Amino acid sequence: MEKEFSGVTLECRQGDIVNQKDCEAVVNAANAQLETGGGVAGAIHRAAGPGLAKEASTMAPIKPGEAVITTGHNLPNEYVIHCLGPVYGRDKPEDELLARCYRNSLKLAEENGITSIAFPAISTGVFGYPMEEAAKVAFATIIKQATTLKHLKKIRFVLHSSKDLEVHEKILTEMRE
Repeated sequence: MEKEFSGVTLECRQGDIVNQKDCEAVVNAANAQLETGGGVAGAIHRAAGPGLAKEASTMAPIKPGEAVITTGHNLPNEYVIHCLGPVYGRDKPEDELLARCYRNSLKLAEENGITSIAFPAISTGVFGYPMEEAAKVAFATIIKQATTLKHLKKIRFVLHSSKDLEVHEKILTEMRE
């Protein structure tokens, strides 16, 4: 599913974040130390190889809402943008910290002339953020930023399960500029 806002295409797909060959950058739902970990971070680190951990370690630690950028190493993407989402119920205010993840990721993409990016559903795994609430924050933040984006023209959400995809498609359908 795709929808355009201010010349930026937002799309939702079910799939694997490490197999987004047509995106210049992928976003890693990172941990504070930018280490391998589980979930999205584990998949990205395994696919990228040990060079990613070595490069990222020089930028750690990061705080919730912060983002840093590395090269893609063995991934088919030129860049990996690592951001630390909030732990739901612990890091406050969750919605602002999650929105900051998206804003900071978009800012890094723009600064590096990136035209296409793939996001996972940040903070919705072990960090416990409810999927529907997270999707609303993500899309609202991106749509608000869309008018300021000069380089970035394609923003993809890569969802692990069909249920997650369904939630994101429903929320995206309801979004307005």
